[in-house]
Amino acid sequence: MATKIFVNLPVKDLNKSVSFFTKLGFTVNKQFTDDTAACIVISDDIYAMLLTHEKFKQFTKKEIVDSNKNTEVILALSAESKEKVSEIVKNAVDAGGKESADPSDYGFMYQRSFQDLDGHLWEVVWMNPAHIQPV
Repeated sequence: MATKIFVNLPVKDLNKSVSFFTKLGFTVNKQFTDDTAACIVISDDIYAMLLTHEKFKQFTKKEIVDSNKNTEVILALSAESKEKVSEIVKNAVDAGGKESADPSDYGFMYQRSFQDLDGHLWEVVWMNPAHIQPV
């Protein structure tokens, strides 16, 4: 079985956050969703667990970072084309997020970024497959 990643994110308004991410084209796994958490399916191996602040606090003794003021992490997702990068960021902005930086085009790589409703930073990146060297 492939390793999967579950990114846990605190959100202020679970319903608004679920709506935001579904407008980006992601789906909800209802099996792991209730009124305190929602499992957003980004791909077969990548999930965002949106947790109310109360639920998130059950997993840590640390304070929750105010993502509108501070950055703890930048979540980066790949996309299959430059057009798909722009589509995802446009959908994020249309759904109430905001673009967080100017697009960067390095020829072999194109990236754009946005903040979700809670200020979490997301980058969307396309890289020319011909440029990727085997490891």
